[in-house]
Amino acid sequence: MTHHASHFLLRARQGAALALIAILAGSASALFLWLLDVVGGAFGANAWLLLLLPVAGLLSGLAYHRYGSDVEGGNNRILQELHDPKSYIPLRMAPMVLLGTLATHLCGGSAGREGTAVQMGGALSDQVAKGFGLSGDGRKMALLAGVAAGFSSLFGTPLAGAVFALEFVVVGHLRLAYLLPCLLASLAADRVCLAWGAHHTHYAVSAFPELSVATFFAALAGGVAFGLAARLFVAVSHGTSRLVKSRIAWAPARPALGGIAVAICIALAGTRYAGLGVPVISESFVQPVLPWDFLIKLLLTALTVGVGFKGGEVTPLFFVGATLGNALAPVLGLPFPLLAAMGLAAVFGAAANTPLACIVMAMELFGADIGPYAALACVAALWASGNTGIYTAQKRAN
Repeated sequence: MTHHASHFLLRARQGAALALIAILAGSASALFLWLLDVVGGAFGANAWLLLLLPVAGLLSGLAYHRYGSDVEGGNNRILQELHDPKSYIPLRMAPMVLLGTLATHLCGGSAGREGTAVQMGGALSDQVAKGFGLSGDGRKMALLAGVAAGFSSLFGTPLAGAVFALEFVVVGHLRLAYLLPCLLASLAADRVCLAWGAHHTHYAVSAFPELSVATFFAALAGGVAFGLAARLFVAVSHGTSRLVKSRIAWAPARPALGGIAVAICIALAGTRYAGLGVPVISESFVQPVLPWDFLIKLLLTALTVGVGFKGGEVTPLFFVGATLGNALAPVLGLPFPLLAAMGLAAVFGAAANTPLACIVMAMELFGADIGPYAALACVAALWASGNTGIYTAQKRAN
């Protein structure tokens, strides 16, 4: 076989793999979104399910202890394979994180959903890579495409999904060689998810004020506040994880005992802070919210994920950023819908070390006019957050 023929067959195999990855990731996200609506509605109608949160934590912990030791790392497991490929990610990562996340939300735990979508996309894409005989750069391409497809189809932000996959592996370095496959998989997975009838949350943001000297410095100040919030979240969540691991030897007991603490806190603070918190995020765009909303959600989410519940951090970080921005509006003199939108993007961008993806995401969610404000907020937030991040397996460019 000639070199050109071999190259053509490789590209054809990679193209077929990308198409399958997009179909699988988009379909998995659509199923996940539907199931999240089901369990979220069940908790909303039956708040007593909060009493079962420790049981959900114990069952999830037992499942991972017995069957999931090699997928327990979640997003960090995917990052480790991208940095130092050793073995294909087991397919069971997808159903295990799906069921674990649904259990968390059914019982009111304060967690997100991004981790689930990214892990499902990564696990499914790695199995596709294995089936198509892709290795080396071909396997990395498939894994990154799976991450992009999972993120994109979950949030309805295909451009941000592609950039996120390139940006979150090594802080300060974009793997532009993989841009095209990530973009194709991201766009296709988003369309697949929508074709299944999935719906994404839309937030109301009106016209933005013209950028001036005053609004420029107000945006920077808001960004610093968002970065400090991200820094606090990372410190509390990682600190909680280290504490429970040092004090509780048996892994399944960590989310079980931690679930008791989370349930008590939510019972005292109110179910406003349970689950994803999407209604409060939407509220922060249309009216003033409680000035302490962001702090309570931050601490509850850090506790929930720190003790080992599954789900992720992104949507709760949206909550933190949007409500903090809302609360800062009277101080900074910017419209609260604008600051809520800036905070939504910037807190997550700083916590995940993915500012470019979050600038793009802000423009996809709120329109291109927010671009300058989102850029200022995300860059300032990244600076203020320091050398921290929710993904411990991230590397930093030299």
